[in-house]
Amino acid sequence: MSLAASALASAVVAESAHADLGAPTWVFGAVALVIFAILGVVTFSYRDVANRHAAKAQAHEHHGEHGH
Repeated sequence: MSLAASALASAVVAESAHADLGAPTWVFGAVALVIFAILGVVTFSYRDVANRHAAKAQAHEHHGEHGH
């Protein structure tokens, strides 16, 4: 690493130690947890969607005989 790069890296580290995040650090984790929980509920809501359309499933049932 060159002298300029290490000086820049140390300046960035020193500056980030004094940065105000605007909220306590645990808030960022809580927000991420809530977002992942919402995404999980959305994903879970698509469970078993194919079985809601019985007419379509019966129309394509003959494809299973050929191993497709």
